[in-house]
Amino acid sequence: MRKQTEVDFVCNQADRRYYIQCALSLPTREKTLQEERPLMNINDNFKKIIVVKDNIKPWMTEEGISVIGIQEFLLNKDSLLI
Repeated sequence: MRKQTEVDFVCNQADRRYYIQCALSLPTREKTLQEERPLMNINDNFKKIIVVKDNIKPWMTEEGISVIGIQEFLLNKDSLLI
């Protein structure tokens, strides 16, 4: 039986795939874990990203998931590479 995972967006670009989770903010470790959980249930090595409303410096979680602000995500043509 396949495990069902709910992720906000899955984007395909040629041979690449991006999993994108959206959150208003990540004020606590618990909230970060809540948003990471669906991404961590995906068993492949494609890029996983959490996009937040806040204008933040992009960073990486302990699990290797990119966290980026919506403005950076939308306006920086290289944001999927961060």
